[in-house]
Amino acid sequence: MTKKYIENITPDNYEKRGVYTPAKKIDMGNFYQIYVSGIQAPKDDSHNVVTADIEEQTRLVFEGIKKILSQAGATLDDVIKAVIYVTDMNDFDKISKIRGEYFKNSMPVSTLVEVNGMTRIGAKIEIEVTAIVEK
Repeated sequence: MTKKYIENITPDNYEKRGVYTPAKKIDMGNFYQIYVSGIQAPKDDSHNVVTADIEEQTRLVFEGIKKILSQAGATLDDVIKAVIYVTDMNDFDKISKIRGEYFKNSMPVSTLVEVNGMTRIGAKIEIEVTAIVEK
């Protein structure tokens, strides 16, 4: 079903596994609300993430989110909510420091939970965000 107030956002060369949209941009009248699907670090042809380092994965995830938000006409400063999934809560301090660098202006409400696994082999973090931007 197509709704004229909902735009699917899919960056060029975006590789997905399954049936979903990387982001949706919703026309809410005076502003747009943008929902970004959970983003993990990039993968190779075998669905393994390109690095095992949690700090590198975290930065790659944030850069992926920035790319999607940019295509939707938004930035990380427009993020109002973040949900972060990690496979090891012991990585919290490393992740939190990097999260602070990327969200220093928006300071979104956040949830961080530990999970058993991710869809990409070796993925240690996945982040989904919601943003709002004026027209």
